[in-house]
Amino acid sequence: MQRLLWRMRARFSYWLARRLFHWRWFVRQPRAWRWLEGQFSRMANLGDIGALSFYGHILAFRGQGLGAREEGVRLLRLAAQGGDGKAAYQLGVISLAGTPSVAPDAQAALQWWTLALKAGHPLAALKLSQLYQQGGPGLAPDPEQARRYQANPH
Repeated sequence: MQRLLWRMRARFSYWLARRLFHWRWFVRQPRAWRWLEGQFSRMANLGDIGALSFYGHILAFRGQGLGAREEGVRLLRLAAQGGDGKAAYQLGVISLAGTPSVAPDAQAALQWWTLALKAGHPLAALKLSQLYQQGGPGLAPDPEQARRYQANPH
């Protein structure tokens, strides 16, 4: 019973934090930001796919320092593996660009964008088409595959 109440409280706090996140004046308060981050982190630790994706995006693109950004990528990876198309799409972008610790990898981008396409992300087919058209690190251009994704995005 106590565990159920704890989970309900975590869900409510996360819901409230997501609403307050859009209040610019609230987010700028250091104490308030720490509280928000705690709610995002707690829900992500519970394995909620939406929270993993949301908090992963925050850390990967706005996190302070390399450790926060790598944690963001880890959370995005978990969300993408759980079926989140937006997280899979962003991992494709990150894979193709590379990070300070990982070289650019077109094969990984291909894998993530294919997963994003299956999850219904609207830009995944375009990125796959462009990647096959231009090629990239570890991937030779393939005009036939590029045309396939242009003509039939699913």
